[in-house]
Amino acid sequence: QVPGMKEILLMGFYQPHEALSRFLVLAQQEFKIPIRYLQEYAALGTGGGIYHFRDQILSGGAEAFFVLNADVCSEFPLQEMLDFQQQHRDAHSFVILGTTANRTQALNYGCIVANADTQEVQHYVEKPSTFVSEIINCGIYLFTPAIFQHIGEVFQRNQQELSLEESSNGWQRAEVIRLEQDVFTALAGRSKLYVYKTDGFWSQIKSAGSAIYASRLYLNQYSKSHPERLAQNKPGGPIIRGNVYIHPSASIDSTAVLGPNVSIGEGVTVGAGVRVRESIVLHGASLHDHTCVLNTIVGWDSTIGRWARVEGTPSDPNPNDPYAKIDSETLFRDGRLTPSITILGCSVTIPAEVVILNSIVLPHKELSRSYKNQIIL
Repeated sequence: QVPGMKEILLMGFYQPHEALSRFLVLAQQEFKIPIRYLQEYAALGTGGGIYHFRDQILSGGAEAFFVLNADVCSEFPLQEMLDFQQQHRDAHSFVILGTTANRTQALNYGCIVANADTQEVQHYVEKPSTFVSEIINCGIYLFTPAIFQHIGEVFQRNQQELSLEESSNGWQRAEVIRLEQDVFTALAGRSKLYVYKTDGFWSQIKSAGSAIYASRLYLNQYSKSHPERLAQNKPGGPIIRGNVYIHPSASIDSTAVLGPNVSIGEGVTVGAGVRVRESIVLHGASLHDHTCVLNTIVGWDSTIGRWARVEGTPSDPNPNDPYAKIDSETLFRDGRLTPSITILGCSVTIPAEVVILNSIVLPHKELSRSYKNQIIL
């Protein structure tokens, strides 16, 4: 939706595979824009990756580019960030997307102190030990090619420091650069870095539970911007409560009750009397008659037997605090699995009349009994 957008580059150090390649091909066909995956030879940090591939990014004479961390969900106000940068009439300024967090949770993010009039970033601290600011870094940036000069200065400084350590493998470690600690901290207060504050939705996606929360945020956004995407109550159709997305190829029995905040994927089958709430059901899954699925991600091609109950525990932000963010729960606490949403990996089979509660089931498992608070390997 951004005018003049020429190309999308995905970066990471994961080995490309068939599913990723298929996704890229389909996305290119849908959005009519070149999309490529660039694989790092090692984990190079948030700044090292874009510096390593700077020639690829700048090929074609790019005037500016966005950098989006992949573990966030947002309205992504990219056009607004562009307009904001142009208002400053500084061709070499950079923009961070910021939002407001509560004072306690702000310590878990990059904190931004900005000039109230110009929004220039005067001070930047990544995950401070004491309170600095309620404005936090959303991990969404607008850069011009001039950013590479500043990242290059960090790279050269790293090389110089590592050359003094005779035993270190310096050339590789010098390329590990963190945008937040290494670049933004140095740019703050130099009339180069600005923050565009958004009131739209934003959340990290750091844990399994946050995927359900992110889905809820997007479904709520669709209710305002794309209501045609959401399912409606119709004669002979399933009962819909709240925001629900159903893929056109899914088969849903008219006695099923779905919602709020449910996403039903491609080719899913939902039987009679099924209840689904606060869940994501991925493609090819089958929910047999009278199953109950709450706070759960059901993986591709999984099957849940008749009268089974699959339930998780939500880890939602405080609904009474408009600035509360979702906490990144650790998988274990005090040696026990932290109660969270239930996840069924792909091709998992749940037998009839069992209960699966607060558990993670790895792919290709055929269960024979009920489980509670377990990781089933």
